[in-house]
Amino acid sequence: MAKKTKGQELAEKLTWSATNIGKEAPKQIAKAQKFCEGYKNFLDEGKTERECVRYAVKLLEKNGYRPFERLMTYQPGDKVYFVNRGKSLIATTFGIEPVENGVRMNGAHIDSPRLDLKPNPMYETHDIAYFKTHYYGGIRKYQWGATPLAMHGIVFKKDGTSVEISIGEKAGEPVFCVTDLLPHLAARQNERHLRDGLKGEELNIIIGSLPYQDEEVKEPVKLLALQLLNERYGITEADFYRAEIEMVPAVKAKDVGLDCSMIGAYGQDDRICAYTALMAEIDTRMPTHTTVTILTDKEEIGSDGNTGLNSDYVLHYIEDLADQSGALVRQVLRSSICLSSDVNAAYDPNFADVYELRNACQLNRGCVLTKYTGSRGKSSSNDAGAELLAKVIHILEKDGVYWQAGELGKVDEGGGGTIAKYVAHMNVDTVDLGVPILSMHSPFELSSKLDVWNTYRAFKAFYK
Repeated sequence: MAKKTKGQELAEKLTWSATNIGKEAPKQIAKAQKFCEGYKNFLDEGKTERECVRYAVKLLEKNGYRPFERLMTYQPGDKVYFVNRGKSLIATTFGIEPVENGVRMNGAHIDSPRLDLKPNPMYETHDIAYFKTHYYGGIRKYQWGATPLAMHGIVFKKDGTSVEISIGEKAGEPVFCVTDLLPHLAARQNERHLRDGLKGEELNIIIGSLPYQDEEVKEPVKLLALQLLNERYGITEADFYRAEIEMVPAVKAKDVGLDCSMIGAYGQDDRICAYTALMAEIDTRMPTHTTVTILTDKEEIGSDGNTGLNSDYVLHYIEDLADQSGALVRQVLRSSICLSSDVNAAYDPNFADVYELRNACQLNRGCVLTKYTGSRGKSSSNDAGAELLAKVIHILEKDGVYWQAGELGKVDEGGGGTIAKYVAHMNVDTVDLGVPILSMHSPFELSSKLDVWNTYRAFKAFYK
């Protein structure tokens, strides 16, 4: 190898750029492949926030976690969890340091864009039965037409019992879909703005076309659909008012590419960070600082509601931890650090004009630190301080974690938010860290297995 010039040596010393992990650390490929098999299973089993919580609880209990009890006394290494209304969860491993010296918080969200059923969803027109939907979160509506959908949710019946619904995931089960126009008749539709390719009130899901055999029935196709639901789940039309039903893509998580280097699946924003955070939590044995791993709901619609981070359920949990040790909760919070674990938009060469490449994250470069989100002039953003960035980067580099920096596109192209500002509101130092994603918010998002693996390694290092 030729001797480096002084200029090359100086450039090596003074400049920095994220490197392709596949080139620099090819031995990580096999580890990432193995780790992501569990992640794909998590995606398939957790299509809704309730399903994610149930899956997480099973994993936690299998690994020695027990329900958190406010009046209990815990020792370093003890592991507990708390479930908030079946749709968000907190897991903790107690640390060696007292909680007044701060906790290590890591928050990811487990809700994803989807189509929710309206409270009165069923109707029939022209011998076809439909569900009316109201989309949840930031979707590109045209992507949800002509896509196989599965029906997931929970229904509380008049007698007080409840039933879980899942149709469209198992082999042999039917799926559902929103129809779209054939190109031969779409001349006027083609003149619409792309955002209105399919309009909100056009996201109607076909659920049946055969009639109940009775000439006196006014809506026989709807009635047959109701009969089939009643036979399977014991529910009636009135029960939809006491239900949460989500229509999600029926596709399973798949390896993508001839090299199987990527994962394609629905809901990777942000279950990709939820799974890596959960596994890092489980694999943490005797941390210095007590861990607080949060899998939360409602981020895609602003984190509002009592299962989202714009409520006080996490604050109340920290208050309980403080009370157990006789610490002041404000002292615990001001001494804590939080990773707001959420995805960022990976650079897409097909749409290069919306990215600023020097500050865009890319596949196979590792987890991405996002100093600020928001839009335009950092509006509605948590802008992490330099002290916190220095601390987190030191943690990552000490453990050899591959990381990169990223922004969500060019300054005036758009923007977005995470849970970071809600945690920071509690006077907790907070920064976003997650996985780069292609086709974010679509029914089939793409991620790099190497990035998933290094995000898990980042979270594990953070919890040490």
